[in-house]
Amino acid sequence: MSAGPAVGEDLLRDLAPQVLARLVRTYGAGQFDVCEDAVQDALLAAYRQWPADPPSDPLAWLVTTARRRYVDRVRADSRRRDREAREALLAEPLSAPAAGPEATGPEVAASPADDSLLLLQLCCHPALARPAQVALTLRAVAGLSTAQIADVHQLPEATVAQRITRAKRRLAELGGDLPRPRDAAERLGPVLDVLYAMLTEAHHTTSGTPARDTDLAAEAIHLARLLRQALPGDPEVAGLLALMLLTESRGPARQAADGALVPLDEQDRTRWDQALVHEGIRLVEATVPGAVPGPYLLQACIAALHAEAPDTASTDWSEILALYGVLEVVTGRQNPTITLNRIVAEAQVHGDGPALDSLSGLERAHPGLPRLDAVRAHLLARAGRTAEAADAYRRAARATRNLAEQQYLQRRLRELLAGPS
Repeated sequence: MSAGPAVGEDLLRDLAPQVLARLVRTYGAGQFDVCEDAVQDALLAAYRQWPADPPSDPLAWLVTTARRRYVDRVRADSRRRDREAREALLAEPLSAPAAGPEATGPEVAASPADDSLLLLQLCCHPALARPAQVALTLRAVAGLSTAQIADVHQLPEATVAQRITRAKRRLAELGGDLPRPRDAAERLGPVLDVLYAMLTEAHHTTSGTPARDTDLAAEAIHLARLLRQALPGDPEVAGLLALMLLTESRGPARQAADGALVPLDEQDRTRWDQALVHEGIRLVEATVPGAVPGPYLLQACIAALHAEAPDTASTDWSEILALYGVLEVVTGRQNPTITLNRIVAEAQVHGDGPALDSLSGLERAHPGLPRLDAVRAHLLARAGRTAEAADAYRRAARATRNLAEQQYLQRRLRELLAGPS
């Protein structure tokens, strides 16, 4: 039996946060940076060895290998870090096997609480600034590259890299252990922000071929479920989980058989995952009564309205437009993407002309906003302004780095120029 490279890569990304959390649990949060380097060493070793010789227990293999790489790194720097080397040697379990990285020690065989949630909370340490919390978590927990994180937040890659480096240095200065699951409320704000960023990247990948990242979406939902277990009465936690479920339910209909992207108004809603739809709607209905509406619960309500409608024409766009208005007030109009989505709903309720006027105002305030030209192209095409729509489609296609989205926009451009069939 052998594991192909693609399967190995998926598994490695799933296991990496758990391995990192276990090393930090053993050696302390003050050694976060060294632990992360050791995990990367172990992942590289696994990538090279697993296709030909897959382990029977991949997590145990990675933990044991990473622990040994940690000791190697500390020993190699013994003149400057004698204290860290002594801690590493003392932390190595006496019963760990001397040969074969696949064997496990007592720490690996134990069944601790889910390490991914604990690592998520560690990266959201209150001593870190919010941007640093988000960047570090997306790197350590979600496994996104620095370039992907930069794209998500529309920032230079060097800026994001600097944030991550400073965050790890700050954690090293603070020291301490991993937080406990019951401490989740203390770091709820940044944790929710990070999970939402994971959802955004999973369903609108910033670069590459896939239109969506199913593994990243699954990990985000998994973490949101764990967070809800820790904070079952928090409406924003419930709202974010419901939003994730309803968004993920559309996955089977988001791409055609040839991989082409299918937008919401063209999707076959009978292909939506009805189990996720029903779970998400039930969660919204159970949470809304008596709750103070927050950003994630409001977005879940909007997603539920889409899910309840059999098609775009029968969607309650007036209610969606009203909810987006409330959402803009709650967020202080600080999120231009929310305003862009509100303009889409405005077009359905008040027509393309008023929506295009609103779009021009948004562009003046936020030039270069992702998806703005794609929305403009769609509205211009519906209004019969073909030449302007074609220019907008070209700009939108040039701006996106997601190949599936780029191909969709180019297809719409070709259809526009070809005229009615």
